[in-house]
Amino acid sequence: MSDARLAAVLSGPRAGWALSLYPAAAEGGGCFVSSRRTVPTYVPRGQARDPQRAAQEAARRAKSKLRRYCAANQLNRLGTLTYGPPRCTDPAQVRQHAGLFFRALRADVGGNPMPYVWVPELHKDRVHFHVHFALGRYVPVRVIRSTWGRGHVDIRQLSDLPVGSGAIDEARKAAGYLSKYVTKTFLDPTTRVPGMHRYDVAQGFAPQSVRLWGRSADDVVGQASEMFGQSPARRWSSADEEAWAGPPAIWAQWGR
Repeated sequence: MSDARLAAVLSGPRAGWALSLYPAAAEGGGCFVSSRRTVPTYVPRGQARDPQRAAQEAARRAKSKLRRYCAANQLNRLGTLTYGPPRCTDPAQVRQHAGLFFRALRADVGGNPMPYVWVPELHKDRVHFHVHFALGRYVPVRVIRSTWGRGHVDIRQLSDLPVGSGAIDEARKAAGYLSKYVTKTFLDPTTRVPGMHRYDVAQGFAPQSVRLWGRSADDVVGQASEMFGQSPARRWSSADEEAWAGPPAIWAQWGR
């Protein structure tokens, strides 16, 4: 269904299920759309009725976006950049260093755009920074070390997965590691740096979504399964959550 047709359906009186599917990431999520429309209420930043729940929801959305980016681009090589003396204690400086590093790395491996994601993290001493990152292609560690030039480098392809797992499964695992560091900045206020991104990605590689519409959750998941030629490897429904307070929702992930 085209976006224009979906918009017409959603603006009319009909009720049904809408699913945003990300084919390159092999996952999608959606919810039940009531025939009775409500106008969202704007809530200024920092004034949520339940700040803890708002932070948890924001963390969940960030994790989902990061996972889809990693999966769609098969970022299955996980690395860490650490500082030798002098170590970095400035959150703005570590972000500047990371940005310079990835621009230089792209030039060092041929100059073509390449997807990546990086996340700054405070060391356990809560003073010094290091950077976690993921790539989707092999780059010799000597090249990464030379390009970084500020200390130690560690990188490895994630491979400790069940037999039959592919690059997209490895990328999802890499995203899981990176998400832990991102989540900290939502749930632990002392790690949040106001006005600065929690993580950054290469531009131009965001997965595109396809919107599906159906009369039931099984309907839209079935449409997506036909596209992939298989049933979901993982599926979640708000119907299984006793404390769920929002509209009925679903999520599914397909294997590769």
